[in-house]
Amino acid sequence: MEISSYLKNEKMANPYGIDACKLYDSELAEMIHISLPAGESLVKHITPVDTIFYVLEGEATIEIGEEQQNAEKDSLITSIKGIPHKISNRSDRILRFLVIKLPKPTSPPVIIEG
Repeated sequence: MEISSYLKNEKMANPYGIDACKLYDSELAEMIHISLPAGESLVKHITPVDTIFYVLEGEATIEIGEEQQNAEKDSLITSIKGIPHKISNRSDRILRFLVIKLPKPTSPPVIIEG
């Protein structure tokens, strides 16, 4: 058994400059815990694999392609590979969510805006 905690794991370097912690990493998939303070956003980017977001705390504003929606705690959002996406915290409290990439990417994301 292996137990992983975002509170105990090291923060990972990432192209977005955000609080991120890799919780799971295998050749098949990876899972990352992200915390975004009020008013912060991930930059719009494209991933080479399908991505699943799961909101743990707070409310996310999610842009995928031309579509934008708000997602509350306990929401699961899917983003198909190759489509630009961005997650923002437009609330006044912390946003915590999981990012699950399937399969594990072998190339970095393409940053669209920074």
